[in-house]
Amino acid sequence: MVASDIVIPPELRPGDGRFGSGPSKIRPEAVAALADAAPAYLGTSHRRDPVRAMVGRLKEGLAELFSLPRDFEVMLGNGGSTAFWDAMAFGLIERRSQHLHFGEFSSKCAAAVWLAPHLEDPEVIESPPGTHPEPKLSEDVDLYALTHNETSTGVAMRPRKIEEAALTAVDATSAAGGLRVRPGDFDVYYFAPQKCFASDGGLWIALCSPLGIERIERIAASGRYIPPSLSLKVALEEARKNQTYNTPALATLFLMVEQIDWIMASGGLEWAAARCDRSADILYSWAEGSDSATPFVAEVTKRSHVVGTIDLAASVDSAAVSGALRANGIVDTEPYRKLGRNQLRVGMYPAVEPTDVMQLTRCIDYLTDALPAAPK
Repeated sequence: MVASDIVIPPELRPGDGRFGSGPSKIRPEAVAALADAAPAYLGTSHRRDPVRAMVGRLKEGLAELFSLPRDFEVMLGNGGSTAFWDAMAFGLIERRSQHLHFGEFSSKCAAAVWLAPHLEDPEVIESPPGTHPEPKLSEDVDLYALTHNETSTGVAMRPRKIEEAALTAVDATSAAGGLRVRPGDFDVYYFAPQKCFASDGGLWIALCSPLGIERIERIAASGRYIPPSLSLKVALEEARKNQTYNTPALATLFLMVEQIDWIMASGGLEWAAARCDRSADILYSWAEGSDSATPFVAEVTKRSHVVGTIDLAASVDSAAVSGALRANGIVDTEPYRKLGRNQLRVGMYPAVEPTDVMQLTRCIDYLTDALPAAPK
């Protein structure tokens, strides 16, 4: 039997079949709100209202969502977290950084810094996929680069401020808005809109402490060459005017603000994190009780509650399972390609209904019985 020929009974299917780890499911209500606002919003200048008002709402919403102290600032720019890694190399690291490498995206941040000719080679602490290493105090380091959630492997770690005088910068691309964090845990907490904030990609957003702001301004004044499009000083100045340096994707801004408003109206960050907790409990409890599946991340406290990775038994072909799911409208459950495991990866961001995660597990059980055993 060909996997794409299998029809999953309708009563087993989730109400919404989008489980991507990024871009994530976008709530239909947000898309409808964008369509209603489009005539007066899309196609307008980003230097004028209503776009500047939208940036202002985004900043205010994030300050409330993360309970930021009054002396913290929110800034944003184009290019996503990938561009922020380059901006970090130009505008946040004075001399040397330390990076925790435990997956594809944490390694890419370190790789971007390795290429910067004006910086010393970074310290890199690595651990195998499915685990995370711990930072180590170092007199040579002026920035510690952490990753709140490694999207490629489904490993989460608790951010914490490492050293008083040095910066702690946390990549929260797939964590922000779905995992708990406190302002005292970081100096810079940066992320993108296409994960927990249920929008499209193309932006980076950073929450900055006074120490982070001081570092940005000091490096900018040092005479170091910084391309304007990667200048955090320029981004900070523009954000204070509710603008970005160059034109942002207006729909992305709108959808992110819609998601922030929805989370805040529902109970804020604790509500969103608890909702992701429920989805994760459903997924991991199912895998632990299954004869054909097991959580990839062995240590319970390191399992992500926003991106779940599930190994399948050798007798079950994950590619056939994800292919059959896709043929039935249940999409983006494939593993991260470079990890190379017989695995499914499930996005469990706040926009995903926990009941849909439950239905997904029932679909997988149905397929493991319906599909022929994988060749040995």
